[in-house]
Amino acid sequence: MIASAESVASAESVDWGAYDLAPTGSPTGDAVLCIHGLTGTPYEVRPLAEVLSARGLRARGPMLPGHGGEPAELARTRYTDWLDCVQAELAALRRDHARVFVCGLSLGGLLTLWLAANEKVDAAVAIGTPLRFRAPLPAAVAIGRFVRPMLVKKGGSDIADPAARARHPGMPVMPLASVHQLIQLQRVVRRSLPSLRVPLLLAHGALDRTAKPSNLGEIASAVASERLEQLVLDSSGHVAPVDVDGPLLGRAVVDFLAGTTRETV
Repeated sequence: MIASAESVASAESVDWGAYDLAPTGSPTGDAVLCIHGLTGTPYEVRPLAEVLSARGLRARGPMLPGHGGEPAELARTRYTDWLDCVQAELAALRRDHARVFVCGLSLGGLLTLWLAANEKVDAAVAIGTPLRFRAPLPAAVAIGRFVRPMLVKKGGSDIADPAARARHPGMPVMPLASVHQLIQLQRVVRRSLPSLRVPLLLAHGALDRTAKPSNLGEIASAVASERLEQLVLDSSGHVAPVDVDGPLLGRAVVDFLAGTTRETV
């Protein structure tokens, strides 16, 4: 629930809630877990879920803990709460489907990489993943969260398309305590990457001002996946699924997962 009109900007204009989309195309029997980013909502990855559903996959997009309500609630949430949530969501899909894929944006990309390295995942897609923030940002956040707990997002979300940015739902502020938790999660994920061996698609907006595109290369060099594909989205910012290159990204994700056979996982 949204506790106030200010909690999620433009919430009335789009469907920003959690979803569980049944296949609308010929069912494959497979499922995909779609994970949104920090201060965002499942809407951020819904375009990908809809494309996947149309190609016969079940697509589930949960609301991560601390999201969908007041910023103060998110500020109290720990990264382990996010891990517990996606582990439970993955396990639930595993009970009903032989093959389950994971697709995540930003914070969701970090969670996707962690799941792919530590749980049974048949293939993974990580988009705009902030694997590392360069100094002095981590130290500044560690101290600044006590001085100025909330930062206003000036100019809205990191989306190149003005119309998409205007209708994009998300918290208008960024709790620094949540960024601190994300930084802790980054460390956990970096340690896990050598254990990641499943087919992996990495995508990143070339205009991303939130997570530098160089993160893509660092992830690629650290994982052990035999099948690894990289996609740079020339006209998009951080929230690429809803940005200019969203359709291109959707096709790439569908083609990548369609090419993932049982023999490659």
